[in-house]
Amino acid sequence: MRNERGSLRGVYAVIDKDRASSMLAQTLGADLFVISTGVERVALNFNKPDEQFLDSVTLADAQRYMKDGHFARGSMLPKIEAAIDFVSRGGPQALITDPPNLARALRGETGTRIVPG
Repeated sequence: MRNERGSLRGVYAVIDKDRASSMLAQTLGADLFVISTGVERVALNFNKPDEQFLDSVTLADAQRYMKDGHFARGSMLPKIEAAIDFVSRGGPQALITDPPNLARALRGETGTRIVPG
């Protein structure tokens, strides 16, 4: 960062891996943006009695769920934000799943897909 005299100085910063990955996928023109995480599918009301797993979600629904506070900061929220960013900037779809189920998710058997509309 530049200080008040215009000289450069170092600052502490965090580079979010999900956002950085989304930007990379956009730059590469990826057909599919995959986020590997600790859960098989994204859920509304996570770990609550009325938990509801999401298979395929439109961009508009994902944005609404995010606005409604369904995704925890520092947990699923950055992943949803990255997926929304990818799809809203013209990416065909994003997929969120865990490593053990990646092959099944790529076949469309599990995971959560965020699609344009």
